[in-house]
Amino acid sequence: MPSSSTEKVAAPESLEATTEDSVVSAEEIWPTKDFGLVPIPKRLQYNPTKPFHFGILLNVSFGFASTFVVGNLYYCQPLSIEFSKSFNVTYDEVSRIPTLTQAGYLVGLLLISPLGDLVRRRQLVLLLVASSTTLTIGLAVTKNLRVFETLSFLVGVTTVTAQILMPLAADLAAPDRRASALSVVLSGLMLGILIARVLAGVIGNFTTWRVVYYMSIGVQSLVLIGAYLVLPDYPAKNRDLTYFKILFSMAKYAVTEPLVIQVAIINIASSACFAGFWVTLTFLLGGPPYYYSTLVIGLFGLVGVLGVLVGPFVGRLIDRLVPWYATLVATSLLLVSQAVQTAAGGINIAAIVIACFGLDFARQSQQVSLSTQVLSISSTARARLNAILVLSVFIGQVMGTSVGTQVFVRHGWRACSLLMLALHGFQIIILLLRGPHCPRKRWFGYEGGFEARNHVVLEKEKAQCSGEREVKHDPEAQKEVLMQSGEVLRPDTA
Repeated sequence: MPSSSTEKVAAPESLEATTEDSVVSAEEIWPTKDFGLVPIPKRLQYNPTKPFHFGILLNVSFGFASTFVVGNLYYCQPLSIEFSKSFNVTYDEVSRIPTLTQAGYLVGLLLISPLGDLVRRRQLVLLLVASSTTLTIGLAVTKNLRVFETLSFLVGVTTVTAQILMPLAADLAAPDRRASALSVVLSGLMLGILIARVLAGVIGNFTTWRVVYYMSIGVQSLVLIGAYLVLPDYPAKNRDLTYFKILFSMAKYAVTEPLVIQVAIINIASSACFAGFWVTLTFLLGGPPYYYSTLVIGLFGLVGVLGVLVGPFVGRLIDRLVPWYATLVATSLLLVSQAVQTAAGGINIAAIVIACFGLDFARQSQQVSLSTQVLSISSTARARLNAILVLSVFIGQVMGTSVGTQVFVRHGWRACSLLMLALHGFQIIILLLRGPHCPRKRWFGYEGGFEARNHVVLEKEKAQCSGEREVKHDPEAQKEVLMQSGEVLRPDTA
C-alpha cells in the first residue's frame, strides 16, 4: 500500500465509462483516507477488482444506524411540557420545536440526500452523523429557547443519514436480494420512529429532559464509530454532473417518470392513511367505550413494533415476486386491515389490535416493494429517487394528520375510518393503471405479460443483455438486426 492517501487501480472492463450513467472510468485514483486525513481501514477501501460483500451484518448495521439517528426527529414530541417548564415559556412557544425539527428534515431531504448521487457515501454519512451529534450537544446544554429552536432545525437538516443508507443498500445488494436489504433498513427506520417517543417520554418523566439528549449523543457517537469501522467506501457517482444539475434532474424525475409518479401517488395516499390512523387512535381509545389511560394507549405502539419486526422476514418473500405483485398483496392487506377497523374499531378492542398489527406490517411491506420498483429505474439516481419517495411519504403524513383529525372531530371514528378505507381502494386503482411489466416510459397499459416470479424475469433480462453483447461484437449479427428493423435492405429486396 503506498504511503499517500490514494491508490491507483486499473478498473476492469465492466466498470469502464461507456455511457453517461457510468460510475467509474477505466483508470481511477481511489482514496485511502476519509477527508484526506483519517485512514480508511484497508478492508473498507474500494477496489474494483474485489467488490464488497453485502452480508447480513452490514445490512443490520445499516438498520441500527437508521434506528439510532432518526430518533433525533421525535425525541422532542413527548417533552413539550418539560420544555415549557425549563425555558419558562408557554406551551404555544415550545410547540414550534417539533415543527422546526420536521421543517429541517424536509430541507435535508431536498438539499442533502440527493448528494448521495454525487459524492462518496461513506464520507457523507460520517459527516452527517458527526454534525448531528455535535448539534445535539448544544441541545443538551443550552438554556436559551431561541438557540434550542435553531439547533433543532439544524439537527433536522442533518438527520437524513437513513436516506443515504437506503439507496446505498440498494446499490450493494444483489438484484434478487434488494427487497430484503431495503426491508432491514426500513425496519430500523420505523423502529427508531416508534421507540424514540417512548424512550423520551419515560426518561423525561423520571429525570430531566436533558438526559434524553445526553442519551442521543451517546447512541449517535456509537453510530459514528460503527460507521467508521464497517461502512465501505464506494466511489462517487455522476461526477460529470454538478449539484444544481442533480437537483434539476430530481425535479425532472418527479414529473416525467410514469412509475415514479404512480408510486408517489400511492405513497401519499398510504402514508396519509397510516398517519391518520395513529393520530386519531388516541382519541378513539381515550373516549367511549374504552376510556383508556395515556399509558395503556401508549402500549398499543408495541403492537406496531411487532409488525415492524416481522417486516425483514417478509422482505425475502418480496424478493421472490415481481414488485408490482408484492405491492398489490400489501395494499390489499392494508384494505382488509382498515375494513376490520371500520367494521368494529369502536366496538371491539380486538379489531383495533388486528388493525394496528395489520396496518404496520402491510404498510412496511408496501413501502419496501414500492422502493424496490423505483430504485431499480437507475442505479446512478437512487439517492434522488429515494428522496422523491420520502418526500411523498412526508406529504402524505401531513395530509393524513390534518384531514384525519378534522374528520374524526367533526364526524366520528367511523367516518374517519371510511375515508381511510376509500383511500386504500384508491391506491389499488392507481396501481392497476400500469401492469407488472409496463415499459418505463409508458403511462398506462399491461404490455410485457403477467409473469409474477422475479427470478424468471431476472433470467430473461440476463439472457437479453447477453444477446445484446453478442450482437455488439458480431458485425453479421448487427447487420441482421438492421435488416429486421428496415434500416438496411436485404439483398433480395435491393
